[in-house]
Amino acid sequence: MTVAEYIMQLLSYEEYAFSLEEVLEESSKEATAVRRELNRLVEKKEIINLRKGFYLIIPPRYANARKLPLQLYVEKLFKYMDRNYYLGLFTAAKIHGASHQQVQRDYLIIERPKLDAIKKKNFDIQFYTTGNWPKNNIESKRADAGIYKISSPALTFVDLINHHTKIGGLNRMLAVLEELTEELQEEDIRTLLSWYNNKSTLQRTGFLLEELIGPNSFADLIFNKLEQQAFYPILLSPKSKQKPGSVNNRWKIDINLKLETDL
Repeated sequence: MTVAEYIMQLLSYEEYAFSLEEVLEESSKEATAVRRELNRLVEKKEIINLRKGFYLIIPPRYANARKLPLQLYVEKLFKYMDRNYYLGLFTAAKIHGASHQQVQRDYLIIERPKLDAIKKKNFDIQFYTTGNWPKNNIESKRADAGIYKISSPALTFVDLINHHTKIGGLNRMLAVLEELTEELQEEDIRTLLSWYNNKSTLQRTGFLLEELIGPNSFADLIFNKLEQQAFYPILLSPKSKQKPGSVNNRWKIDINLKLETDL
């Protein structure tokens, strides 16, 4: 079997990715010949070498974009790397229907150690690490090529707030957070609170929920969780040389940022 024939076989199964090891195992050619054929297909823009030893197939329907939706290959990529992952942040928010922020970049949350971003052709994939891997709130969704993992609306909401200083700040995401509130469910919040222990992020989350939609049961659930242990004043948006001053809200948030949404 040639590499081109192997690719056609994969596409017939709606698979869009393969490793060098897989194609070497299936091909009757020598490894050097297989690599030469792979290089020719890369030059013809029919495949992309996304990471060393891992290739994506670009079928005709995606030829103009020269990019595949992340959902079509992410599960296979992370099985290849033997790493945990989930689609998160703006990528997850868009899939959940909060698509106000049109971003061309893909965002994934992974376990440590960190991975370098992938910036190749039209692919721009950023990885953010967490040392406290979620015990719940990771959902499996189905795409044409199989399942992929994604943060639930509640986990997406807190992850955006937790990482906000690295991805453009709170005002950049405020409209997205407001749209996400429509997807929040009480059970999702309760499940998150059963394991999530970043108090400062929970304080900001509760505060922003009340700012965005007024008094609500989701914020009350978060406040009840926070009350179980002592929590202290924090800045709404952390600044390296600024400490929180006086606070006059139940979340003990020093509002050091004027919130402005473009919705």
